[in-house]
Amino acid sequence: MKTLREVATRGVAEARARIFGHVLNPTGQRSGHKILRKKLIGDKVADWYPHDFKKDDPVVMARLEKARLSKLQMLKRRGKAPPKKGQGRRAMKRSK
Repeated sequence: MKTLREVATRGVAEARARIFGHVLNPTGQRSGHKILRKKLIGDKVADWYPHDFKKDDPVVMARLEKARLSKLQMLKRRGKAPPKKGQGRRAMKRSK
């Protein structure tokens, strides 16, 4: 009698899952279904930030790069430029 009841409840659970679109989980183990059911938010995050139209124009990008290089050259002349890779303060500590 007990097995007949178990079979009947299992059949009802399977039918309910099929009808209502639920996920059948007879073992009760954790699954990622609840998380996977949520809507993806990547498009909302991407739309939050406005499009940078400067990056589309190569003339603007060249002008910005030229300004950056001239500023770097000015800093080098004053001795305030960042050190070359591998010659910074941390590298000097390691070499001692």
